[in-house]
Amino acid sequence: MKRPKMSFWGIFNMCFGFLGIQFGLALQNANVSRIFQSFGADVSTLSLFWLAAPLTGMIVQPIIGHYSDRTWTKLGRRRPYFLVGAILASLMLFLMPNSPALAPFLSPLLIAAGVLMIMDASINVAMEPFRALVADNLPSEQRTLGFSVQTFLIGIGAVCGAVLPFVLTNWFGMSNVPETAGGVAPNVKLAFYIGGIVLFASVLVTVVRTKEYPPEGGVLKKEKDGGFLEIFRDFGKMPKTMRQLGLVQFFSWFALFSMWVYMTPAVADHYYGTVDTASAAYGKAGDWVGVLQAIYNGVAAVIAFLLPVTADKIGRKATHAISLICGALGFASFLFFKNPTMLIISMVGIGIAWGSILAMPYAMLAGSLPPKKMGVYMGIFNFFITIPQICNGLVGGLMVKHIYGGQTIYALLFSGISLLIAAICVFFVDDKDDPVQLFQRKRIKQ
Repeated sequence: MKRPKMSFWGIFNMCFGFLGIQFGLALQNANVSRIFQSFGADVSTLSLFWLAAPLTGMIVQPIIGHYSDRTWTKLGRRRPYFLVGAILASLMLFLMPNSPALAPFLSPLLIAAGVLMIMDASINVAMEPFRALVADNLPSEQRTLGFSVQTFLIGIGAVCGAVLPFVLTNWFGMSNVPETAGGVAPNVKLAFYIGGIVLFASVLVTVVRTKEYPPEGGVLKKEKDGGFLEIFRDFGKMPKTMRQLGLVQFFSWFALFSMWVYMTPAVADHYYGTVDTASAAYGKAGDWVGVLQAIYNGVAAVIAFLLPVTADKIGRKATHAISLICGALGFASFLFFKNPTMLIISMVGIGIAWGSILAMPYAMLAGSLPPKKMGVYMGIFNFFITIPQICNGLVGGLMVKHIYGGQTIYALLFSGISLLIAAICVFFVDDKDDPVQLFQRKRIKQ
């Protein structure tokens, strides 16, 4: 059944919950390495602690997608899942900076890794149905706009979350240095508390302001639920476009994982000349990384509204490839700039790539998926996000230690190479739903 077009503000409300989800994720991405190092993690083992996030995402998202496809309640199909996920994720944001107080007889590192795992699982429970909700509610011609609005709100939420510790220090005078050895800086603690509130409140807006279409006939047809076996069968039957996009996603997310894990230690070491997590210089580096991450997310928010226009002109594949090349140049420039302020230029390139990564693959994918399997396939597509992060988590620390000689700046350079490979892979994707290709086919028929 073809869905009616939705107004811009209807799309905005439908996607608004992603603002809070990304607010929480931005706090996680900008500060978790800093927190882990405060708890005593060595730079060569950081990627292992980060494995908790993609591992839970790989398990949770297909399951949530599978069961949300089969759900219909008074709250609808997708909304119950991201409401429960938001509640749990908000609680974990409150717990993360207080890991040492949770279990005095266990390592704070282990507790923090466990909290990160639960937090990421909860965020995945909230996040996966949002992707499917856009595909559920919008006709094909509005999907690029829908995912672009989602990207805009992701960018706004991420800007606010990433820059918050810097703002609390520089505008409100809060300390950015831990008060006790092995503790978390006060500005980071308060930022996580605020993040928990924002995440829950924004998801609540979507729950209250968005309607979902009931299944055809008003009720779900009773089908035999094959559980995990059915998910594996669906994985084996994934559309050709999805497999091709998988390679693009692999190299894209391998690059992003390195950025989140190594940007703080790389900037602190390469630009501020310190590896001492208790030093004032490291605190400044950590806060500046938050600003840099806010910049790339802000650029993504702006670029989100240019993507549909560009895609209509040159096609989705060319749009995505050009965006990824901008990101590759941004990562490479980390090695060559001398002043940390110049990294603002680097983050503009990365922000263009990030905006496209959040929107274009999903716009290309949605048209190739069967509507009844939209949720599970969106969840399975997450494999191509989590698997590269897991691979990076397993080998990234070894590369830093044995190939880069402990200099994490080279991990960012390798991220640039990965994005360049991803850009090349884009041209091998069969995007049947591309507006430019559809227009060309229509002209040929005429």
